Amino acid sequence: MLPWKRLIRPLAALLLAAGVTLPAAAGAQAAGAPSSGWNDYSCRPSAAHPRPVVLVHGTFGNSVDNWLGLAPYLKARGYCVYSLDYGQLPGVPLFHGLGPTEKSAEQLDAFVDKVLAATGAAETDIVGHSQGGMMPRYYLRFLGGADEVNALVGIAPSNHGTTLNGLTRLLPHFPGAEDLLSEATPALADQIAGSAFLTKLNAGGDTVPGVRYTVIATRYDEVVTPYRSGYLTGPNVRNVLLQDLCPLDLSEHLAIGLFDRVAFHEVANALDPAHARPTTCASAFS
Repeated sequence: MLPWKRLIRPLAALLLAAGVTLPAAAGAQAAGAPSSGWNDYSCRPSAAHPRPVVLVHGTFGNSVDNWLGLAPYLKARGYCVYSLDYGQLPGVPLFHGLGPTEKSAEQLDAFVDKVLAATGAAETDIVGHSQGGMMPRYYLRFLGGADEVNALVGIAPSNHGTTLNGLTRLLPHFPGAEDLLSEATPALADQIAGSAFLTKLNAGGDTVPGVRYTVIATRYDEVVTPYRSGYLTGPNVRNVLLQDLCPLDLSEHLAIGLFDRVAFHEVANALDPAHARPTTCASAFS
């Protein structure tokens, strides 16, 4: 194989860094309309599930396509479920989560306020895929989110950035590449291991008091690398490797967030730990 061909896969991963792909049929739905009953602002949380769930998509994702699997899954289990679009760039429809991550956290802050006002709940739970599992930590630490959030569940989150199997280490060897990445797609630059954003986010510890954290990672993650970089350290943290729950599960970065029902089952456990049931390969059929 020619050397340049070896770069195709990691370069494609760079364009998807901490993100999702958009199925063509699903992308047409991403105009903001609720799908399968979520984003219903008349929903009132039940005694069994007193907190609304806010879903936060990944880079290049949107509020519909990223959640065509998990949102109906949680809705069918009695949750009030909401999802937002964030990190939009001018002139770029459907593909979101690209703008500066700090600004995206401000959008999340405003959205949570809207959900809490509509539902009357005192707190929410947040579930995010990839960037969507990392970015809310900025909201929790710097924007007062710890007073409004009970739990954060990250599915393959980019908590400590990614090396893309070492590809990002090549950027300094290409003059102007890092500046171009930062200017064109700030969120991608923010998620490179060692970025200024991640250094600020993780300084002083990974967590804040009063919030429960769950990280669900996959051994086959080709975007957040190494996959253990998604793990958190601190009180009230549970790091879960998908293959420890189901060794047969081969889901990689996209599949774990888009349609992996083993991962979804563990998300449900994290949202309601008092009634958690063991997650196994059989959970894919429950």
